[in-house]
Amino acid sequence: MSTMVDDPRLALERGGWAGLVRLGLRRLRQGELGPVPVIVGLVVIAAVFQLQNPNYLTALNLTNLLQQIVPVGVLAVGVVPVLLLGEIDLSIGPLSGFCGGVLAVLSVNHGVPGPVAVLAALAVGAVVGLCIGLIRTKLQVPSFIVSLAGFIGFQGALLYVLGTSGTINLNDSFILALMNRLLPVWLGWVVGLAFVAAYALGGLWNRRRRLRAGLLVPPISLFAVRQAVIALPVLAVVGLMSTNRGRGVIPVSGVPLGVVILLGLVVLFDVICGRTTFGRHLYATGGNAEAAKRAGIPVDRIRVVVFVLSSTLAACGGVLAASRLFAVNQGSGGGNFTLDAIACAVIGGTSLFGGRGSVWSALLGALVIGSIANGMDLLALPSSVKFMIEGGVLLVAVTIDAVSRRGRQAAGRV
Repeated sequence: MSTMVDDPRLALERGGWAGLVRLGLRRLRQGELGPVPVIVGLVVIAAVFQLQNPNYLTALNLTNLLQQIVPVGVLAVGVVPVLLLGEIDLSIGPLSGFCGGVLAVLSVNHGVPGPVAVLAALAVGAVVGLCIGLIRTKLQVPSFIVSLAGFIGFQGALLYVLGTSGTINLNDSFILALMNRLLPVWLGWVVGLAFVAAYALGGLWNRRRRLRAGLLVPPISLFAVRQAVIALPVLAVVGLMSTNRGRGVIPVSGVPLGVVILLGLVVLFDVICGRTTFGRHLYATGGNAEAAKRAGIPVDRIRVVVFVLSSTLAACGGVLAASRLFAVNQGSGGGNFTLDAIACAVIGGTSLFGGRGSVWSALLGALVIGSIANGMDLLALPSSVKFMIEGGVLLVAVTIDAVSRRGRQAAGRV
């Protein structure tokens, strides 16, 4: 059991930066590593691939990398709340392909306008999530079994909706623009600066609220450092994408709309999980479902809502993947799409044991998976090597999660 001496808030009170250093060392001993291993890993990955291929850190390649991670990143955002509950959803990959197939059939075969077809695909995903949640909670069927059935069933459903053709090429301008339209350079800067300003204002609001409640806060200098750590990479990415990366006479510059959609979903779900009553109930249920139920938290309702959100974002990922590829085919949502999405959340720091992690971990994990895959493509490595390296990275991430959990248990923090 933790004591008042171990309370991190009291450590801050004992002395500014010195207290923070002591707090950091204590958290390392207790297995609270935070995003540091992932960020260090990203730097190492970038350095290694840049040394092997000078095209890795160019504006063109980094923009392609960010566009590549959007569909799997959206799925990972949805799977984070599921993992926070200690549950699993294996159906998200094939479900994304099936919802992409619904989108294509409605848009191409039936002439449904693009926005309506997108909403219909998202609605299909939400209904599927509701069914999974109800089966999990009302019939007490483990989520692994329910979602495994979905994993198999939705692959068949995709083949059914595509029919004998096997491939449907999209031609609706609204659907294609979701991933392929570039924002004007000035608008990209507006979005980037608005994000930085919103993050800073949110931090100030949270700091002011803690002070009003009589809680301790970190030094203002640390607050400024945190803002800089977020603002500098965001503005650097916007600046990179604002340069001309075209190789022909026509200039190509601007932030892709798909990247903005992914970032918007990360921020939205971070607010939902970290700033709302639903989010507090979510973490409480993931930490100890029985204690949460005794505290009056509607555990079953939380589970159903989480599966609805996960499946809806799976549908969203399927729509974005279809937009990026200009088509839906029999392989949509297949392969290692599901495992990549779950791996993104785990590599980013979300615990498979529930109760620990954040939505930002999905973005960090997607960057790791995407960076490795992109770098190996540039080096033209065979698929056998790619699978072995990705498997090794996932094994390291899960091992770190298990070891850090053991450290927290030893410190009485679990």
